Amino acid sequence: MVNVGILGLGGISQAHVSGWLNTKEARVVAVCDIRPQQLTRPVEQTGATAYTDFDTMMAKEKLDILDICLPTYLHSEYAVKAMDKGCHVLCEKPAGLTLSDLTQEYEAARRNGVHFMIAQVLRFWPEYLALKDIVAKGTLGRVLSGHMSRLSGIPVWSWDNWMKDKGRSGLVPFDLHIHDIDFMVSVFGAPKTVKSRRASSQGQDAVHALYEYDGFFITCDSAWYNCDYPFAASFRFQFEKGVVEYAGGTLHVYEEDGTSRVITPGIENGEAHKNGLGLPSSSGYENEIKYFVHCVLENQPTSRVPEEELKTVLSILRQL
Repeated sequence: MVNVGILGLGGISQAHVSGWLNTKEARVVAVCDIRPQQLTRPVEQTGATAYTDFDTMMAKEKLDILDICLPTYLHSEYAVKAMDKGCHVLCEKPAGLTLSDLTQEYEAARRNGVHFMIAQVLRFWPEYLALKDIVAKGTLGRVLSGHMSRLSGIPVWSWDNWMKDKGRSGLVPFDLHIHDIDFMVSVFGAPKTVKSRRASSQGQDAVHALYEYDGFFITCDSAWYNCDYPFAASFRFQFEKGVVEYAGGTLHVYEEDGTSRVITPGIENGEAHKNGLGLPSSSGYENEIKYFVHCVLENQPTSRVPEEELKTVLSILRQL
């Protein structure tokens, strides 16, 4: 059994809390946020002790794992602090806004002999893993083209509007687009060329990018719109022998012989907004948490989210 603390109780933390509650090898013993009002619900859910100061929590609690759900610009600072106190760290994406942030985190992990992992959730998301499996096995032949999309309204709910501040969040590239780039790099490696266009105005931010590989290309669209646009994530990949499409929470395979099939269950009507952010209900968050706990308990490397691939992702993001 591992004792867990959660640092930062903003929007994404609720998906993490649910994942921890469904991980039998772990118990959340402490939660921390500078806003006392943010602590009520997670304390009721987990029975954890509430803190409004990180140093106080670390002094009073014996934590095995710290789960960091802070604003992006604080990730590296607090990850390093926790690891220097001997804590294993699971940190929400991204590692930070610079390659230096990532380097400092991994150096701290090696220096202290602890596990560190960035929570790149698509590497654990069932529909995306199904696509990865189709690519790896060559079930439909080779890839010819791909398109990935991740769209939402401007995140007006963030503390101190940090997400709308480029210097603290990196805006759409580091908040939304990072998911699709990370998945792309994890499956296909680094692209040969990167071409992009970007439109930003009054908080809106939209990125269209073309990633070219040997023999195929992938286009990506990511955006925050200045309206109540519902969160939507999708992909469509063209293969020699068919098309794989994920849209509306359902994964379809359309084959060259005219048949089509659903290969993973979709999201039931009304489920897509249950966690308060409009994110699809998925076991992805739970899967990544269980994986990290397994690596800690078995003293195995977190090889599903390798440092070198994260470096590649951050390098691409810096070009947009």
